[in-house]
Amino acid sequence: MDTTSNNGFIHTQISNKIATITFSHPASNSFPSHLLNDLTETLHSISENDEVSVVILKSEGSGAFCAGASFDELLGIDNFEDGKTFFSGFANVINGMRTCKKIIVGRVQGKAVGGGVGLASACDYVFATDVASIKLSELAIGIGPFVIEPVVSRKIGKTATTQLTLAAHDWKTAHWAFEKGLYSEIFASIDDMDLAINVFTTKLASYNPEALQEMKRVFWENTAHWDTLLYDRAAISGQLVLSDFTRMALSEFKK
Repeated sequence: MDTTSNNGFIHTQISNKIATITFSHPASNSFPSHLLNDLTETLHSISENDEVSVVILKSEGSGAFCAGASFDELLGIDNFEDGKTFFSGFANVINGMRTCKKIIVGRVQGKAVGGGVGLASACDYVFATDVASIKLSELAIGIGPFVIEPVVSRKIGKTATTQLTLAAHDWKTAHWAFEKGLYSEIFASIDDMDLAINVFTTKLASYNPEALQEMKRVFWENTAHWDTLLYDRAAISGQLVLSDFTRMALSEFKK
Protein backbone atom coordinates (compact mmCIF):
# COMPACT_ATOMS: atom_id res chain seq x y z
CA MET A 1 0.00 0.00 0.00
CA ASP A 2 1.52 3.33 -1.10
CA THR A 3 0.39 6.91 -1.32
CA THR A 4 3.06 9.01 -2.98
CA SER A 5 3.57 12.51 -4.32
CA ASN A 6 6.34 14.92 -5.14
CA ASN A 7 5.85 16.37 -1.69
CA GLY A 8 6.35 13.42 0.62
CA PHE A 9 4.78 10.01 0.90
CA ILE A 10 3.14 7.40 3.10
CA HIS A 11 4.29 3.81 2.56
CA THR A 12 2.87 0.69 4.19
CA GLN A 13 4.44 -2.76 4.27
CA ILE A 14 2.74 -5.78 5.85
CA SER A 15 4.66 -8.87 6.92
CA ASN A 16 3.92 -11.53 9.55
CA LYS A 17 0.87 -9.60 10.86
CA ILE A 18 2.96 -6.44 11.39
CA ALA A 19 2.17 -3.33 9.33
CA THR A 20 5.00 -0.82 9.08
CA ILE A 21 3.75 2.65 8.14
CA THR A 22 6.50 5.01 7.02
CA PHE A 23 5.93 8.72 6.45
CA SER A 24 8.37 11.02 4.70
CA HIS A 25 8.72 14.65 3.72
CA PRO A 26 11.85 16.51 2.59
CA ALA A 27 11.29 19.22 5.23
CA SER A 28 12.33 17.14 8.26
CA ASN A 29 9.38 14.77 7.88
CA SER A 30 6.85 17.54 8.44
CA PHE A 31 3.19 17.20 7.51
CA PRO A 32 1.30 19.15 4.86
CA SER A 33 -2.43 18.49 4.66
CA HIS A 34 -2.28 15.85 1.96
CA LEU A 35 0.07 13.68 4.04
CA LEU A 36 -2.13 14.05 7.11
CA ASN A 37 -5.09 12.91 5.01
CA ASP A 38 -3.11 9.99 3.56
CA LEU A 39 -1.97 8.85 7.01
CA THR A 40 -5.52 9.03 8.36
CA GLU A 41 -6.85 6.92 5.48
CA THR A 42 -4.01 4.43 5.95
CA LEU A 43 -4.80 4.07 9.65
CA HIS A 44 -8.49 3.46 8.93
CA SER A 45 -7.61 0.82 6.34
CA ILE A 46 -5.13 -0.97 8.62
CA SER A 47 -7.65 -0.93 11.46
CA GLU A 48 -9.99 -3.12 9.41
CA ASN A 49 -7.28 -5.43 8.03
CA ASP A 50 -7.54 -8.87 9.64
CA GLU A 51 -4.02 -9.69 8.43
CA VAL A 52 -2.57 -7.09 10.81
CA SER A 53 -2.24 -7.26 14.59
CA VAL A 54 0.45 -4.65 15.24
CA VAL A 55 1.45 -1.36 13.60
CA ILE A 56 4.89 0.24 13.58
CA LEU A 57 4.77 3.98 12.89
CA LYS A 58 8.07 5.44 11.69
CA SER A 59 9.52 8.18 9.55
CA GLU A 60 12.11 7.95 6.83
CA GLY A 61 15.81 8.55 7.36
CA SER A 62 18.09 8.90 10.35
CA GLY A 63 17.41 12.57 11.07
CA ALA A 64 14.31 14.18 12.55
CA PHE A 65 11.35 11.98 13.41
CA CYS A 66 8.82 14.69 12.64
CA ALA A 67 8.93 18.49 12.47
CA GLY A 68 5.16 18.84 12.90
CA ALA A 69 3.03 21.06 10.69
CA SER A 70 4.22 22.30 7.31
CA PHE A 71 5.36 25.91 7.75
CA ASP A 72 4.86 26.60 4.06
CA GLU A 73 1.23 25.58 4.30
CA LEU A 74 0.70 27.51 7.53
CA LEU A 75 2.01 30.65 5.85
CA GLY A 76 -0.46 30.17 3.02
CA ILE A 77 -3.56 30.07 5.26
CA ASP A 78 -5.58 33.28 4.85
CA ASN A 79 -9.01 32.41 6.20
CA PHE A 80 -10.52 30.69 9.21
CA GLU A 81 -12.04 27.72 7.40
CA ASP A 82 -8.74 26.78 5.78
CA GLY A 83 -7.00 27.17 9.13
CA LYS A 84 -9.47 24.98 10.95
CA THR A 85 -9.30 22.40 8.16
CA PHE A 86 -5.50 22.26 8.31
CA PHE A 87 -5.35 21.73 12.07
CA SER A 88 -8.22 19.26 11.83
CA GLY A 89 -5.80 17.13 9.83
CA PHE A 90 -3.83 16.50 13.00
CA ALA A 91 -7.08 15.85 14.86
CA ASN A 92 -7.99 13.25 12.23
CA VAL A 93 -4.64 11.47 12.60
CA ILE A 94 -4.73 11.40 16.40
CA ASN A 95 -8.31 10.14 16.40
CA GLY A 96 -7.33 7.61 13.74
CA MET A 97 -4.54 6.32 15.96
CA ARG A 98 -6.80 6.36 19.01
CA THR A 99 -9.58 4.36 17.37
CA CYS A 100 -7.36 2.05 15.33
CA LYS A 101 -8.04 -1.51 16.45
CA LYS A 102 -4.35 -2.39 16.30
CA ILE A 103 -1.62 -1.69 18.84
CA ILE A 104 0.60 1.09 17.46
CA VAL A 105 4.32 1.02 18.26
CA GLY A 106 6.22 4.24 17.60
CA ARG A 107 9.80 4.36 16.30
CA VAL A 108 11.34 7.76 17.08
CA GLN A 109 14.87 7.94 15.71
CA GLY A 110 15.36 11.70 16.03
CA LYS A 111 13.93 14.99 17.17
CA ALA A 112 10.18 15.56 17.38
CA VAL A 113 8.56 18.99 17.31
CA GLY A 114 4.95 20.05 17.76
CA GLY A 115 2.70 17.63 15.93
CA GLY A 116 5.55 15.11 15.96
CA VAL A 117 5.28 15.00 19.74
CA GLY A 118 1.55 14.46 19.29
CA LEU A 119 2.16 11.51 16.99
CA ALA A 120 4.55 9.89 19.46
CA SER A 121 2.07 10.48 22.27
CA ALA A 122 -0.72 8.79 20.30
CA CYS A 123 1.31 5.59 19.97
CA ASP A 124 0.62 2.85 22.48
CA TYR A 125 4.31 2.04 23.04
CA VAL A 126 7.30 4.06 21.87
CA PHE A 127 10.91 3.16 21.15
CA ALA A 128 13.36 6.06 20.77
CA THR A 129 17.04 6.84 20.52
CA ASP A 130 18.81 8.97 23.09
CA VAL A 131 19.06 11.85 20.60
CA ALA A 132 15.27 12.00 20.16
CA SER A 133 14.73 15.32 21.91
CA ILE A 134 11.29 16.93 21.91
CA LYS A 135 9.91 20.45 21.79
CA LEU A 136 6.49 22.11 21.65
CA SER A 137 7.32 25.37 19.88
CA GLU A 138 3.77 26.47 19.09
CA LEU A 139 3.58 29.37 21.53
CA ALA A 140 6.75 30.79 20.00
CA ILE A 141 4.95 31.19 16.68
CA GLY A 142 1.78 32.67 18.13
CA ILE A 143 -0.48 29.62 18.35
CA GLY A 144 -0.40 26.73 20.83
CA PRO A 145 -0.45 22.92 20.89
CA PHE A 146 -4.22 22.91 21.27
CA VAL A 147 -5.06 19.89 19.13
CA ILE A 148 -2.31 17.64 20.49
CA GLU A 149 -2.56 18.75 24.13
CA PRO A 150 -5.11 16.09 25.14
CA VAL A 151 -3.00 13.22 23.80
CA VAL A 152 0.26 14.64 25.20
CA SER A 153 -1.30 15.26 28.61
CA ARG A 154 -2.78 11.77 28.62
CA LYS A 155 0.69 10.34 28.04
CA ILE A 156 2.95 12.47 30.27
CA GLY A 157 0.52 14.30 32.56
CA LYS A 158 -0.71 17.88 32.71
CA THR A 159 2.26 19.20 34.69
CA ALA A 160 4.89 17.89 32.26
CA THR A 161 2.79 19.10 29.31
CA THR A 162 2.64 22.56 30.88
CA GLN A 163 6.42 22.60 31.27
CA LEU A 164 6.91 21.47 27.69
CA THR A 165 4.41 24.00 26.32
CA LEU A 166 5.60 27.10 28.19
CA ALA A 167 9.29 26.41 27.52
CA ALA A 168 8.51 26.81 23.84
CA HIS A 169 12.09 27.58 22.80
CA ASP A 170 13.70 24.77 24.79
CA TRP A 171 14.40 21.16 23.88
CA LYS A 172 13.66 18.44 26.41
CA THR A 173 15.98 15.46 26.18
CA ALA A 174 15.00 11.92 25.26
CA HIS A 175 15.79 10.93 28.83
CA TRP A 176 13.32 13.56 30.08
CA ALA A 177 10.70 12.14 27.70
CA PHE A 178 11.48 8.64 28.95
CA GLU A 179 11.15 9.67 32.60
CA LYS A 180 7.79 11.34 31.90
CA GLY A 181 6.45 8.26 30.10
CA LEU A 182 6.39 9.45 26.48
CA TYR A 183 9.11 6.99 25.51
CA SER A 184 8.79 3.42 26.72
CA GLU A 185 12.40 2.48 25.92
CA ILE A 186 15.44 4.41 24.71
CA PHE A 187 18.58 3.21 22.96
CA ALA A 188 22.08 4.45 22.15
CA SER A 189 21.75 3.70 18.44
CA ILE A 190 19.15 3.23 15.72
CA ASP A 191 20.40 -0.30 15.09
CA ASP A 192 19.91 -1.28 18.73
CA MET A 193 16.45 0.28 18.70
CA ASP A 194 15.42 -1.54 15.54
CA LEU A 195 16.56 -4.89 16.92
CA ALA A 196 14.47 -4.32 20.04
CA ILE A 197 11.45 -3.23 17.98
CA ASN A 198 11.69 -6.39 15.91
CA VAL A 199 11.73 -8.62 18.99
CA PHE A 200 8.93 -6.69 20.69
CA THR A 201 6.55 -6.51 17.72
CA THR A 202 7.16 -10.15 16.76
CA LYS A 203 6.08 -11.19 20.24
CA LEU A 204 3.07 -8.86 20.15
CA ALA A 205 1.98 -10.22 16.78
CA SER A 206 1.98 -13.75 18.22
CA TYR A 207 -0.61 -12.85 20.87
CA ASN A 208 -4.36 -13.32 20.54
CA PRO A 209 -5.48 -10.49 18.21
CA GLU A 210 -8.83 -10.25 19.96
CA ALA A 211 -7.08 -9.74 23.29
CA LEU A 212 -4.89 -7.04 21.77
CA GLN A 213 -7.92 -5.30 20.33
CA GLU A 214 -9.77 -5.37 23.65
CA MET A 215 -6.68 -4.04 25.46
CA LYS A 216 -6.47 -1.21 22.93
CA ARG A 217 -10.01 -0.22 23.89
CA VAL A 218 -9.06 -0.32 27.58
CA PHE A 219 -5.96 1.81 27.01
CA TRP A 220 -8.06 4.53 25.39
CA GLU A 221 -11.05 4.54 27.72
CA ASN A 222 -12.68 7.92 28.40
CA THR A 223 -11.47 9.54 25.18
CA ALA A 224 -14.59 9.25 23.02
CA HIS A 225 -15.24 12.97 23.52
CA TRP A 226 -12.12 13.68 21.47
CA ASP A 227 -14.34 13.25 18.40
CA THR A 228 -15.56 16.74 19.30
CA LEU A 229 -12.80 18.16 21.50
CA LEU A 230 -9.95 17.95 19.01
CA TYR A 231 -11.94 19.78 16.32
CA ASP A 232 -12.93 22.49 18.78
CA ARG A 233 -9.21 22.85 19.49
CA ALA A 234 -8.48 22.96 15.75
CA ALA A 235 -10.82 25.93 15.49
CA ILE A 236 -8.78 27.80 18.11
CA SER A 237 -5.58 27.21 16.18
CA GLY A 238 -7.31 28.07 12.91
CA GLN A 239 -8.23 31.47 14.29
CA LEU A 240 -4.88 32.21 15.91
CA VAL A 241 -2.89 31.39 12.77
CA LEU A 242 -4.51 34.42 11.12
CA SER A 243 -3.20 36.87 13.73
CA ASP A 244 -0.55 39.43 12.82
CA PHE A 245 1.67 38.06 15.59
CA THR A 246 1.58 34.58 14.10
CA ARG A 247 2.13 35.76 10.51
CA MET A 248 5.26 37.66 11.54
CA ALA A 249 6.52 34.85 13.76
CA LEU A 250 6.08 32.24 11.02
CA SER A 251 7.95 34.44 8.57
CA GLU A 252 10.84 34.83 10.99
CA PHE A 253 10.94 31.11 11.72
CA LYS A 254 11.06 30.32 8.01
CA LYS A 255 14.05 32.65 7.59
